[in-house]
Amino acid sequence: MTTLPLPPGSTLGILGGGQLGRMLSQAASRLGFNVVILDPEENSPAGRVSQGQIVAAYDNATALGVLGQTCAAVTFEFENVPAASVARLAEGGAVVSPGPKALAVAQDRVDEKTFLNGAGATTVDFVAVDSLDDLLAGLERLGAPALLKTRREGYDGKGQVWIHSAKMAADAWHAIGERPAILEAKADFTRELSVIAARGRDGAIAVYPLGENIHKGGVLKTTLAPAAVDAKTEKRARAIAKAVLEGLDYVGVLGVELFDLGDGKLLVNEIAPRVHNTGHWTQDGCVCDQFEQHVRAIAGWPLGPTAAHARVEMTNLLGDEVEQWKALSGKADARLHLYGKAEARPGRKMGHVNRVKPLA
Repeated sequence: MTTLPLPPGSTLGILGGGQLGRMLSQAASRLGFNVVILDPEENSPAGRVSQGQIVAAYDNATALGVLGQTCAAVTFEFENVPAASVARLAEGGAVVSPGPKALAVAQDRVDEKTFLNGAGATTVDFVAVDSLDDLLAGLERLGAPALLKTRREGYDGKGQVWIHSAKMAADAWHAIGERPAILEAKADFTRELSVIAARGRDGAIAVYPLGENIHKGGVLKTTLAPAAVDAKTEKRARAIAKAVLEGLDYVGVLGVELFDLGDGKLLVNEIAPRVHNTGHWTQDGCVCDQFEQHVRAIAGWPLGPTAAHARVEMTNLLGDEVEQWKALSGKADARLHLYGKAEARPGRKMGHVNRVKPLA
């Protein structure tokens, strides 16, 4: 039986060996925890900075058993981990956070939007799509342009296509592989915001200042934080984050992407049950960053402070932009975070840089 809070020297498990797992492991190490990674890729970015790595598929029963027996608590770095794997860990007695409910909701875009609206976190209008006829009926109801997305998987602009008229429906349906999907109405927003929030095992909630996000080609390029928002917008974002965290009985850090309609009106785009790219600014803008906060939450520790002590412009380094490391490392206001990935493919997140400025 796991006794909380976990003392330093305990072992934490992370499903996923990418950059988020790497930064979680580094934060956990700073607090005195040991970390074991489960990832099918040998020599993963997270595995190289951890106590050890189990190289196996996420649904490998033997590997999951070893992870559960080795670790006092387990978490995951991305939401496409098989829900059955998390359930297997939990059935074996492992403490897994966030729980299976959050993972299941986030893995299906129709379920996600249904949950959000039920929790009072309004989204754009949407229609579930299981056939071309569904898609045509959805376009008639929502109008065009509308965004067609696969219900499951897909990120950074993948698995989605804009439809500007009913004539495009058949091609769009074919483009996403004729898979179960969701059709979303276009949001009339002025900018994209996000809020990073956490909930501890005791139900305590901590919310970071909002970030303003700029995307390029469907991929996040820059986050400016704290965002310039009025009190009404800040209050609404905090209320949304609280409603989602409590509605999911959530433990850990959560990212909530928002459409800003102006005058304090916000629509939720999507949620991510994990540490989030738009929260990387907290590494150099806050005393307790999102990675340490997540470790604190899953280990049953008190949540850390979330106030910003600096203004940060976080920029993702995509593909061969990572080759700018030499120039960036010489900038007095730049904090460089590289992920240790071997191959710089186009659009691949290779690192990020936080440009730090005074808060005032």
